[in-house]
This record gives sequence, structure tokens and C-alpha cells, in this order.
Amino acid sequence: MKLKICGMKLNTTEVAQLRPDYLGFIFWEHSSRFFEGEMPNLPHTISKVGVFVDADPTYVVEMVKQHQLQGLQLHGHESPEYCTMIALDLKKENQKVDIIKVFSIKEEFDFGILKPYEGVCNYFLFDTKGKLPGGNGYTFDWSVLKNYSSTKPYFLSGGIGLNNLDKITEFMKLPESKYCYAIDVNSQFELEPGLKNIDELQKFKEAL
Repeated sequence: MKLKICGMKLNTTEVAQLRPDYLGFIFWEHSSRFFEGEMPNLPHTISKVGVFVDADPTYVVEMVKQHQLQGLQLHGHESPEYCTMIALDLKKENQKVDIIKVFSIKEEFDFGILKPYEGVCNYFLFDTKGKLPGGNGYTFDWSVLKNYSSTKPYFLSGGIGLNNLDKITEFMKLPESKYCYAIDVNSQFELEPGLKNIDELQKFKEAL
């Protein structure tokens, strides 16, 4: 099981020492975890993921090149056409980047809407539907994933913390977990927005 730690801002170097598989950097200026400045040198085993919300494609490509991002997490209302355009723009710039399309879930979800994204996205990410595009701090009902009809690997996100370890263990025994590729964490491991609790993250990673 892969681990992604999102909302990196204030103690990225310390978090990177835990060697997660992915670190997420938010490039949405309305977020309290909005990332600015220079990115620290990270181990090559960690993939840097830029999180964008309905961003101008030019800005996305610019950030990919500036920070050498290996992944894009599209957290808004991006259409399949938008995803295709981004992929083509990156290809022109010789940038090899995985595209992760986010879908927010509360109590029910029509998985049929994923079909047009199948050919243009590398992964899906399922997050909790809330007031913000992410970092709302609570989980959605994972039983909804019983209806997951795709074979595309997905990230499981939304308010996941240490108190969810037993729930994750039980979920991984179920058929709907077959394509669960990674666990994505953020707000439940923060001392303040963008400042991660290293001890708790280490406990979670070891348990995972």
C-alpha cells in the first residue's frame, strides 16, 4: 500500500525523512496550505504531486516545470477534455507526469461519470465532499466503493488519521479495495495547516 502525505508547506524536509511514496503540494491560492517558494531537495523515491483546482493550463505546466512535479492532482471540476489538453501540453514540453483526478463523495456517487476519464487519467482519488476541495477533516462512507466499476487504481482520501487504522484493515479485506492503490492523508496529522505531526505520521506509516 502506497502512502501520500498532502498539504506540504512548513516542515517538508522532516516529513520527507519518513520516505512516503508521494508528497502533495497545493497550488490553489485559497488554501491555508498554499505552497510558495522553493521546494527542498527530496529523495528521488518520493514523487512530488501538485494539487490544482480548475487552474489555467499554462499555470499548471509552468509549475510542473519549475518544481519538477511527477504528478498532478486535479481537485476541481476539470472535464475529460481539460485533462486531455493538460496531458498534451505536458507531452509537448517533454514532461512525463501522472494525472490523478479527484472525485468527492458524501453518501452516494455515480461511478458512471468516471468512464470518460479512463483514457486520460492514470489514477482516481476519492475524497470527502465538503465546503473545501480538500482538507475537510472527515471521512466519507467507504461502503459506497462497493459500486466501483472501474479497474483504474485509486487513492483513498478524506479525513484519514490514526483512528482509522482498524477501519483500513477491515476495508482491505473487502472486494472493493482491490484497486485501492494508496492512502492519502493530510489534515488529521497537522499541528496547524501545513505543519505535520512527524511522530503521528511515523506511527501511521509503520502501521500501514
